[in-house]
Amino acid sequence: MTHTRYEEAFGRVPQAAAQAPGRVNLLGEHTDYQGGFVLPTAIPQQAAVALGRNGTGEHVLYSANLDQTIRVPVGEVGPGFAPYLTGCFALSGVQEGLNAFITSDVPSGGLSSSAALEVATLRALRDLANLNLDDVALALRGVQVEHEFVGVKCGVMDQMASSLADTRTMLLIDTRSLDRRAVPFPAGAEVLVIDSGVPRRLAESGYNERRAQVEEAARLLGVPQLRDVTDPSVVENLPPVLRERARHVVTENNRVLAALELGVDAARFGQLMNASHASLKGDYAVSHERVDELVALLQAHPHVYGARMTGAGFGGAVVALVRQGQATVAAQAVLAGYNEQGSQVVP
Repeated sequence: MTHTRYEEAFGRVPQAAAQAPGRVNLLGEHTDYQGGFVLPTAIPQQAAVALGRNGTGEHVLYSANLDQTIRVPVGEVGPGFAPYLTGCFALSGVQEGLNAFITSDVPSGGLSSSAALEVATLRALRDLANLNLDDVALALRGVQVEHEFVGVKCGVMDQMASSLADTRTMLLIDTRSLDRRAVPFPAGAEVLVIDSGVPRRLAESGYNERRAQVEEAARLLGVPQLRDVTDPSVVENLPPVLRERARHVVTENNRVLAALELGVDAARFGQLMNASHASLKGDYAVSHERVDELVALLQAHPHVYGARMTGAGFGGAVVALVRQGQATVAAQAVLAGYNEQGSQVVP
């Protein structure tokens, strides 16, 4: 389908095309830039990118979702959605103009639509330019794009999940060593994802500020990263804001490890998700009142083991662990009591 639509847009067939999934994170939020453990999984929705050389000195980027074309001279970054692609082009040594056709059904809030776009673009570039990138190196290049071209100092989880995870299991990632292994979902449970309808823009949010705060906390504690702290009481002598930020990272990392020690029991895993949301709302201060409302409705439903915001925060999606076969029932009941334009179940 992407090939056909590329040909319709540019009058020629693409030379390479690829896709990559979005992701939802069940536990381990805002720990990946501190070397922590995370538990994401891929979602069925994908970003797709088709590429072809155009023989000019500019990139022509078309987003089907936005019905928008952006033209960017080779070597420049460009506005809007362009940096996600032009950053990939620049870091991959592209010196000629490319046509790009982009489409995606990954919701934009908390499900790593940007990471999916970067990974899909880099996968297509890998084929087009014969790049020597394995799936881990490709993910790390996507992180570099975020840092240098988009302006978001993200960790490695999103791109690693988009590049390496699947929808059948959670992917445990040690974000320091990049070791990873598949972990089964809790028995008797399934995952429900709801887009809250509250939009967010990380480059203009407090995301980078939070990262700077936890890095300063680690410096004051004399550790390379907060991953190296396991006892939350260690952070109590830090200045107030740094204390709260560090406490979230330390306790969140402990929650991931606790989930693994439990053999992934659904009821206890749900309790850890609830505690994670409370920490993200309180200590890390990245939630939103409407997201909190949606999470509270989910947590109160009898078929829900636990629920939390997912992703960087300031809006976006929530994830819940639900009794097997009851996701539709729970979603219908919760959305009936939650009225936010744009909210939707992510199937």
